[in-house]
Amino acid sequence: MLLLYICPEDVNCQASAVLSVKTFGLDFVMETDGGTGLNVQKKGIAKQPVPEKPPPNNQEEEDLEGTDMQKEALNRRNAWEPSVFYSLGNETFSFTGQEISIRESLDSFGAVIWPGAVALCRYLEKNREQVDLLDKAVLELGAGTGLVSIVASFLGAWVTATDLPDVLSNLNFNLSRNTRGRCRYTPQVAALTWGQDVKLNFPSSVYHYNYVLCTDVVYHHNFLEDLLITMQYFCKPGTTVLLANKVRFQSDLRFIENFKNVFNVTLLEEIPLEDVRIYQATARK
Repeated sequence: MLLLYICPEDVNCQASAVLSVKTFGLDFVMETDGGTGLNVQKKGIAKQPVPEKPPPNNQEEEDLEGTDMQKEALNRRNAWEPSVFYSLGNETFSFTGQEISIRESLDSFGAVIWPGAVALCRYLEKNREQVDLLDKAVLELGAGTGLVSIVASFLGAWVTATDLPDVLSNLNFNLSRNTRGRCRYTPQVAALTWGQDVKLNFPSSVYHYNYVLCTDVVYHHNFLEDLLITMQYFCKPGTTVLLANKVRFQSDLRFIENFKNVFNVTLLEEIPLEDVRIYQATARK
């Protein structure tokens, strides 16, 4: 089996029977199974916003080889997308006594489960009294595969899961598959690009959230300022932001310092083995 990976110039890659990929600090291990298989492991009380147009149910897979794949990888790198084009299949989790099946893909950062998401799910499950989501309005920024939104829904929250438009199809699929008939409120999906038309699409006179959830939204990209502005917009008096993030770069630490300058911040939990920190933040008066 030929395994092809287009590696950005600032990323270290090794290829053999086992391929270790570190994409902007996000870790994978890919290996052939001796046949044709590829095994991949990886070491947020409001009216709910509804997208104006329903997300498509299916996306055609891109078949990129050779020079075409290299050009596309470079284009996607510039557009803040990963440079790999493989499906990961499904991962199964168990939270709140419910089995959750998540479909993943390497076509987008938002289609993969990252450590911060799993860590926040564990925290929400273990600390239901401290973080009571029952009948609360919850917004997730950068919902990705939807794992955190699914767990929040199981805990009784009224959830709106948001992400970039190209992520919504897989996000909607995972939410529908795992929550239909199994939770108090049906979670909603909406497109939200940090810093773009947020006031227009989510007017503060209509939308107020008790909790804003963010997991692994801080990494090596050029939209950290837009992310912080978006967090500020949604974090009104009475709103709590929960941020869970794996520390990968110096830019992550700089963001946290800016985060602390903007909000009242408390470190809730630190998981050294995973380099994940969970923060609670509220608006400054």
